[in-house]
Amino acid sequence: MPKLAIEPSGQACGATVTGVDLSQPLAASVVDQIRAAWLEHHVLAFPDQKLSSDEFERFAQLFGRFGDDPFFKPISGREHIAAVRREASDTSPIFAEVFHSDWSFQAQPPAATLLYSIDIPPVGGDTLFANQHLALERMPSELRSRLEGKMAIHSAAVGYAPDGLYGDPKNHGSMDIVVSEEAYARQSHPLFRAHPETGRRAIFSGAFSYVIGFEGMTDDEAKPLLLELLAWQSREEFLYRHQWANDMLVMWDNRSVLHRATGGYEGHRRELHRITINSG
Repeated sequence: MPKLAIEPSGQACGATVTGVDLSQPLAASVVDQIRAAWLEHHVLAFPDQKLSSDEFERFAQLFGRFGDDPFFKPISGREHIAAVRREASDTSPIFAEVFHSDWSFQAQPPAATLLYSIDIPPVGGDTLFANQHLALERMPSELRSRLEGKMAIHSAAVGYAPDGLYGDPKNHGSMDIVVSEEAYARQSHPLFRAHPETGRRAIFSGAFSYVIGFEGMTDDEAKPLLLELLAWQSREEFLYRHQWANDMLVMWDNRSVLHRATGGYEGHRRELHRITINSG
């Protein structure tokens, strides 16, 4: 059985995987190794992968069903691949520059997100990941006692509603974003959740991205608690800073980590292709 080379990042999560060509069909034993590494490290990077869109989709589907991406238009000729794109001339805000778990406002949020790099600038553009298992395990007992048992209210309204950030087309940049009244819908999830595959508990999703409040609390009551939560979730001790290269695929576990984009590449083009995957 082929043995993958897995090198942990040495940070709060993340590992680099070599010894596999994702453009080729993979044996079940190899997929099992990748899944085990993904569950252990939460974020996996596969460098030096030359993938067509068909090959990208084939690999993604080894881990579940395609997710529903309600507020992105797919790239031409595809239903399940979206472009995270910023042209060198764009002056709009950096897309997704706030910690979040992808589409956590859905009744069944995606388990995995995969990004494949198409055009990477020579500077900047790192992605930050925050390990929410560690964030919960190390949370001070006083803060934890105030959050234990809470149901968090999730919504896409801050970003994708008509009066949200992307309600103004000037903030789209080169992204194909869909603004919709559907973004006002709300969905509740337990703030602390057991991972469905490992049983390990984690904080689910990020305050002030998609988490907008708590059941049984007014907005005024919830806001200071959300601020305190976000400050804790994003502490340096929980972070992994991922540096991109061309022809790199990264997959992460939305049930275990938060992520956010960073800038620092003004005047350069950046494009990655994105697939979300639901369990099962």
